[in-house]
Amino acid sequence: MTNIRNLNPSMSPLDYYGSELRRLREAARLSQKQLGEILSYTSSLIGQIETARKCPTPEFTERADAALGAGGSLIRLLDLVLKSALPPWFQPYADAESNATHIYTYQAQLVHGLLQTEAYARAVLGVLRQESLDDRVTARLARQKILRRENPPLMWAVLDEAVLYRPMGGPEVMRHQLAHLLASRDREWVNVQVLPFVAGAHAGLMGTFTILRLPDEPDIAYAEDYETSHATVNPPDVKARSLRYDHLQAAALSVEDSAELIAQVMEERYAEQQP
Repeated sequence: MTNIRNLNPSMSPLDYYGSELRRLREAARLSQKQLGEILSYTSSLIGQIETARKCPTPEFTERADAALGAGGSLIRLLDLVLKSALPPWFQPYADAESNATHIYTYQAQLVHGLLQTEAYARAVLGVLRQESLDDRVTARLARQKILRRENPPLMWAVLDEAVLYRPMGGPEVMRHQLAHLLASRDREWVNVQVLPFVAGAHAGLMGTFTILRLPDEPDIAYAEDYETSHATVNPPDVKARSLRYDHLQAAALSVEDSAELIAQVMEERYAEQQP
């Protein structure tokens, strides 16, 4: 049965997207089933997106925009939809991240969101709350498009060795996540270093932080806690955080040695078990 629900487009970007998708589909005289067959998606998914019960992915949006002759309107609208799926306190950072030319991050607990696989992101975001998990995962993965654009930012990530051992989602999820980190070597603008346990006391003991460099704007030093974020452009604070990052890079393994350690942990700890 066709999924019918009256939408108020002014309620949210997701409602607006759903109403526009329905309007374009009906203008093309297609049922949800017919559109689903064209796009290679189920009619149920079409209905869920049209009724603002599910967040569309970039892949879905690109296919629907082309099939319905939307001229890029759905693609442009998707940015608002995905931004609305992020926590309000995180949205300013996401905007700055999307405009950054350089991203320097130290991660003490987890793989950075820009380098996460879908399964790993699902394990992280679903720890305490399953509500709207699909939408939140979609929004997180959509941030990664900045690494695939024509002029991507230079990203330098220092990961504490503990990140490699923390089994988020189980062995299979971790195996694919570490393989994903190794694959980042194919992108010259993405560099991953591991801060080994043998480094002992180090400049990142206070926790995870990120430094963003933006064109024609002050650098941003960013950190977050359980419910809020803390960003500053105050030059002394940014300089102090940059100095910490320089020390972390110096204490970390080289990119090549880091890749060897990641591969070793993947093989020894998360190797695929033979039946």
